[in-house]
Amino acid sequence: MTETAADTLPSSGADDAPEDVVEVDDLRMRYGSTDVLTGVGFTARRGEVLALLGPNGAGKTTTIEILEGFRARSSGTVRVLGTDPISGGEAWRSRVGIVLQSWRDHGRWRVRQLLEHLARFYVPYGDPERDRPRETGALLEAVGLAEQAEHRIQTLSGGQRRRLDVAIGILGRPELLFLDEPTAGFDPEARRDFHDLVHRLADEEETTILLTTHDLDEAEKLADRILILAGGGIVADGSAEQLAQRVESNSEVKWTRGGQRFVHSAPDGTAFVRELFEQYGTEVSDLEVRRATLEDVYMDLVHRHESGQAEGAAAAAAEFAEGER
Repeated sequence: MTETAADTLPSSGADDAPEDVVEVDDLRMRYGSTDVLTGVGFTARRGEVLALLGPNGAGKTTTIEILEGFRARSSGTVRVLGTDPISGGEAWRSRVGIVLQSWRDHGRWRVRQLLEHLARFYVPYGDPERDRPRETGALLEAVGLAEQAEHRIQTLSGGQRRRLDVAIGILGRPELLFLDEPTAGFDPEARRDFHDLVHRLADEEETTILLTTHDLDEAEKLADRILILAGGGIVADGSAEQLAQRVESNSEVKWTRGGQRFVHSAPDGTAFVRELFEQYGTEVSDLEVRRATLEDVYMDLVHRHESGQAEGAAAAAAEFAEGER
């Protein structure tokens, strides 16, 4: 992925498109006698990056598969790009991009050959800026695979294979892009380049992106909003900063004075630092203040559910939603 890749991501021109790309209300899913989703509700706006977090078994995959149209829900209302996903046709699917954790393909195909083959399946749906797949050479440059264009897929490294997955996902200039653990196998440089690409897709093409990840640091860097799914419902919804402010935890303050390192836990880190400087002034150096992080929020809410405190977590989520109105 290179700086010149930005040239391959023109504005979509979809000024008249609805702002709410995804609308989910009271989504429920039952497998036999087991309720996996018990009333999930959220929206995603055009150009927004959402991260869906939750422990294994929380229903993330079920939720995503329902939105993608691969699984029929038990009840509830779901609209994706104005359509019920379960009845979405070819034109609707042409507007959606999907990057799965893994999928089987033809290892003997060459990278460029596969992309050009897949490009032939996209159906026009009325948007002149998006009614064509991306030019293969520019796409390969954008995802950092230009040098591997004529390599057989079976010879790619894990990180290169993941880049190809991303290329396939954005080949058709989707309005909505699903990313499932998108940077698994990426080295730090490839991860940074991918993050840049996601931001360009959202900012320049107004692509709505819904990603699932176990990497909380990645979610914090990429997402405009974070949804935490636990106990069959959304127990938190907001930016990483907003969620962190709702966690009742002390700030950890570290500082050096007289060559000695000190650590103190305070409910109000700002007030403590103010008192510290009032008392010791310039003797204080190397000051660090650690407030609640997304990881703290996540672990707190998940722990409540695993400890049977679902009602308390749900009440906290309701209080948060009320506070944001």
